[in-house]
Amino acid sequence: MKTMIKPLAALGAVLALGAASTGMAQERSGEQIYNNYCSTCHQIGAAGAPKLDAADEWQSRVDARGREGLYENSINGFKGMPPKGTCGDCSEAEMKVAVDYMLDEALK
Repeated sequence: MKTMIKPLAALGAVLALGAASTGMAQERSGEQIYNNYCSTCHQIGAAGAPKLDAADEWQSRVDARGREGLYENSINGFKGMPPKGTCGDCSEAEMKVAVDYMLDEALK
């Protein structure tokens, strides 16, 4: 039985690597990223982060930098926020989806 486990584990690793390299890995939603990473600071306004429910704070940032500027800030970091916030394994596309989620929620 042990001789069967190793080949199956190796096959699983190869399939996982193949899925990741071909882009088959499923991206997380903006809400998932926000809840798991962004909310740490954006829920309480830590280090000057705009709170999710503070429409005026978000609108002033959109007016000053535009949505593209906010994408860049989320990817590269801004003031007290490190690059990609606390989601070091997020893709750039996922960071944009997270920003879109926060803007959509804040500016309802």
